[in-house]
Order: sequence, then C-alpha cells, then structure tokens
Amino acid sequence: MQAFQNSSSNFSNIITKIKPDLLIYDAFQPWAAKFASSQGIPSVHFSTSGSTQFSFFHHFHTYKSFDTFPYPAIYQHEYEIRDLFTQGGSIKVKDAGKGFVFGIFELSHEILLIKSCRVIEDKYIDYFSELSHKRVVPVGLLITRNNEKENESEILKWLSTKNKFSTLYISFGSENYLSKDQIEEIAKGLELSNVNFIWVLRFPIGSGFNIEDALPNGFLERVKDRGIVEEKWAPQAEILAHENVGGFMSHCGWSSVMESVYFGVPIVAVPLKLDQPVNSRLVVEIGVGVEVKRDESGKFSGENVGEAISKVIVEESGEGFRSKVRELSEKVKMGEDEEFDEVAEQLSNICMKK
Repeated sequence: MQAFQNSSSNFSNIITKIKPDLLIYDAFQPWAAKFASSQGIPSVHFSTSGSTQFSFFHHFHTYKSFDTFPYPAIYQHEYEIRDLFTQGGSIKVKDAGKGFVFGIFELSHEILLIKSCRVIEDKYIDYFSELSHKRVVPVGLLITRNNEKENESEILKWLSTKNKFSTLYISFGSENYLSKDQIEEIAKGLELSNVNFIWVLRFPIGSGFNIEDALPNGFLERVKDRGIVEEKWAPQAEILAHENVGGFMSHCGWSSVMESVYFGVPIVAVPLKLDQPVNSRLVVEIGVGVEVKRDESGKFSGENVGEAISKVIVEESGEGFRSKVRELSEKVKMGEDEEFDEVAEQLSNICMKK
C-alpha cells in the first residue's frame, strides 16, 4: 500500500499525458480522484465491498450510533466493534479527507459503482444512496471462471467421487489467518459433523506453521477418506460450481459471499474482521446460511462449528438453505445484462457531459 501511494507522482504524469475521459478509482487512492478533478477529468468510485456494510458504517458516521440503524438484522457484537476500531485505525491513506471513509465517496462524480445487485441488497443500496447523496449503481457480482486447467485439478477429481451436496468447502481467503485454537476447533467441528470437506488452510509467510503442526494430533489420519487439507491453492469457483458441494465455510469477505450466492451454495459463516461480521449478518438475513455461534469474547467451540455445519449439510434445514440460495442465484444471473447496460449508460452520460 505504501508503494502504491508513492506512485502518485507517476500517476499524475500518466493522467496528464493520456488525458482520459473518465477515471475509475477505489477506496485507497483519493489522491487520484483529486488530481483528475484538477485536470477537469470526472472520477467515479468503484467499490468491491457491499452496500450493507457501507450503509451500516455510514449510519454510524452520520448519527454516532449503531443502535439506531434502521434494519435490526444488521448489528455488531461488542468485541467486533472493539476490534473494528483497532483494525480500521491502522489504515493510513494518502490525501484522505475528513468525510466518511477518507471522503472517497464525496469525490465521486454523480454516481457510485458497487459490486452488488438489487436482488441481494436492494434496501441497503437505497439507504447507502440516501446517506452518501449519490446514486449507487450496482454492477453485478462480476464472477469469473477459468474452465481449462482447473478441470484437471486433483481436488475436483476427488470431489467427483462424493455424493451430491455432501461436501463442505472451507476457505478464509488470501488475507485472513486463523489462530491455532480456531484451527483446532474447526477440525473438531468437522469430526463431530462427519461431513466430507475440502479445507484450504493458509498461514502467514514466515510464521513457521504448517498443516501437520497446526491440526490436532491424528486428525489427518482420521479424516483421510473424507477430507482434503490444502495449504497452497484450490480452484474456488470450480469447487463452488460443483454439484457435490453442499456448503461453503467462509470468513464472509464480500467476494466470497457473492461467489457462494452466484453458484447457489449455502454459507457457514465465520467472520473474522472489518466488514465480515456485517456481511455474515446479511447472509443470515437473506436466508442463505448460518453463522457459527460464539461466546461474549468472540471465541467459538468445535461444538458450535459442528452444529452450524450440520444445519447446512446434514440436517433437513440444509435443503431450505439450498433452495433459497438457488433461487437468488437464478435471479442474480437473470439480471446481469440489465445491470451491465445501466452501468454503461451512466458512465457514457458522464463522459458525454464532459
């Protein structure tokens, strides 16, 4: 991020040379939008996070309270609020303004683009528009798939030997790491629920951790016939698209939530930080998953994990989650072209006015 911010002078030279009709920027470079504006170039903000979390946190910024948020399904626990301010306070953005989230939305010309759709976030898109005084234009879920090398994956070959909806996919993204205690409790939950699983388990570079040391003694041997633990990489989109996957245990990063809905897979939510708890509450609200229960300090047990997994994959309730998420998936896909057309029209109008 520091290197990126240090590139602002080079960016200025590029903009001056090519003189684009429009700049699209994200949360971490308000300096880019400010320079473009000084050159008479309109800028439009594009967010890869959802409207629910932006409306929730913008409400707090405006009214200084989470409790008065108009949609009670979205909330935060005390430990999440404490962690949020600790984590958020460590982010330093060059040329940040004093408005909500560094003032990035105030710099956007007429509209805000957001990776979302009305099928999932209708009322939150409208409330975010109201708070930001900008028209929020959803661009859809922007899911990509590569059907070449992934189809040759040993993981997919293994998955094809399992029963329909019988397998849990577990991944916490590329920037989230579980503690040893959390790893052990998830492992315990997997043994209690007795489901098939594919677990992508990553560790921070230089941490010294490896799969054998992090997992409980004998775990890999006990689950060898029904589970894969992968440390490096797995073809996530192809796994979620596979008919034998019945659930996705996720930290609820926005892209992971969108992929799960797009491919019609219910979610076992284990949020870790920042916007993830809010995304998790949305998952529960729209009926496409469950959240693993925790105690007042934010800790979860293997029993909590096993209970949540069973609700999504083992028990009869799982069919209800699968039915709901498939319904949303179909609606999302039906609306993609319309959303693309709206985005194109809005951006064209801005360029024409210029």
